[in-house]
Amino acid sequence: MSHSVQIKNALISVYYKDNLEPIIHELNRLGVKIYSTGGTETFIRDLGVDVIAVEDLTSYPSILGGRVKTLHPKVFGGILARRSFDSDEQQLAQYDIPEIDLVIVDLYPFEETVNSGASQEDIIEKIDIGGISLIRAAAKNYKDVVILASKDDYSELEEILKAQEGATTIDQRRRFAQKAFNISSNYDTHIFRYFDQSEPMPVFKQSIQTSQVLRYGENPHQKGTFYGNLDAMFTKLNGKELSYNNLVDVDAAVALIDEFTDPTIAILKHTNACGIATRSFIKEAWIDALACDPVSAFGGVIIANAEIDAATATEIDKIFYEVLIAPAFTDEAVQILSAKKNRIVLVRQPVELPAKQFKTLLNGVIEQDKDNTVEGPAQMNAVTQKQPNQEELKDLYFANKVVKHTKSNTIVFAKNNQLMASGVGQTSRVDSLKQAIIKAESFGFDLKGAVMASDAFFPFPDCVEIAADAGITAVLQPGGSIKDQDSIDMCNQKGIAMVTTGVRHFKH
Repeated sequence: MSHSVQIKNALISVYYKDNLEPIIHELNRLGVKIYSTGGTETFIRDLGVDVIAVEDLTSYPSILGGRVKTLHPKVFGGILARRSFDSDEQQLAQYDIPEIDLVIVDLYPFEETVNSGASQEDIIEKIDIGGISLIRAAAKNYKDVVILASKDDYSELEEILKAQEGATTIDQRRRFAQKAFNISSNYDTHIFRYFDQSEPMPVFKQSIQTSQVLRYGENPHQKGTFYGNLDAMFTKLNGKELSYNNLVDVDAAVALIDEFTDPTIAILKHTNACGIATRSFIKEAWIDALACDPVSAFGGVIIANAEIDAATATEIDKIFYEVLIAPAFTDEAVQILSAKKNRIVLVRQPVELPAKQFKTLLNGVIEQDKDNTVEGPAQMNAVTQKQPNQEELKDLYFANKVVKHTKSNTIVFAKNNQLMASGVGQTSRVDSLKQAIIKAESFGFDLKGAVMASDAFFPFPDCVEIAADAGITAVLQPGGSIKDQDSIDMCNQKGIAMVTTGVRHFKH
């Protein structure tokens, strides 16, 4: 099992030829015989290195427009032959098949072609057959064969060739095989997802190639890993690495801020907004967002949908926060915010986000569409004698956006495009309402003229009665309770407006 294998023959056929040249020269220095096809063969020959065409080995030309080039026993026999089996060695000799000790093959860019919006015909032609077969064959026979399935591994192989004079260890070959199977399984997953119509039954398949080991998970005794490309999503200007809990809050912050187009800042703790405001200028948005709950804002995640300037940065820098995200920062703002080395400052990049959400649960996985719906004034159906005015409709729309991104059961109070208070995650809606009232009063907010939004219907009229007594003038709820009329009657009795949307926004 620990035997070393000297590379004598190599098969090289790649789509991407970046940084391949040093390996070709190193194999040539070591006297390795190289077999190749098509463009790679031409590339090697142009380097002044001897190369044998695969069709000369197989005595068959490339046929069917290049669809069949390497699918031949003289190729796969040389890869799959077990060197420790006398019978395999005898058959190689009988059929004049060379032992192939190194395979460097990559795959047609299927995923990239799909993402480019190419035609179905072009996409189908990027489904690799020969390449995937060569990768699997070489990886299967890793005891005797080195497989390189990605240009990302070229430099590592080059170092091995130089340091070990063309020999490889079993551990090195097994590691390359592991990488190869990762590439092949990822490739097949993307092909399946392209064809998948979820019939007759949905199938769950995901494959993400990039990952980042986190300091720990939700708590220090838990391991944590992020699968994805954070560098594509954010440019970090300052601070330590994002933690598991940071990432959960950042995800919630991004989803919330994307509901707003005018200058807005939100502050989140444990995925819930403890402050959010929309204003004409971003500094005003920060001041009013912080006023919602300056106590909970301590150690929170802050996100803006407009550039942070020096004046805003100066105000933000007065409190302790974990993460600050914006689409841009002025140079002066960066200088101010970078004075404290651990605080994370991120520039958000325009990356398309997944349309599906999934998580492990029990002995499986649950998946759903993202909640991409939020109802505006046009979808608000007035069901009370008192009709909401235009200002109340605007505030109900604002409150409904916040409700959608707040843990159930939830109640949100808002006025003048500002969160005044929310009650979150309670086991009864009336408890959420009472929590919101207490918070609003503790930070000096007058609820007279404010509006209230609920993520789900009211099973009893007590919530609207308590809200009206606190000063709320308009209420938004999805409706759908068999006792809706009781709440409507209470609104009429108290002289406040109620609208229903028909859409529930549970967030568990």
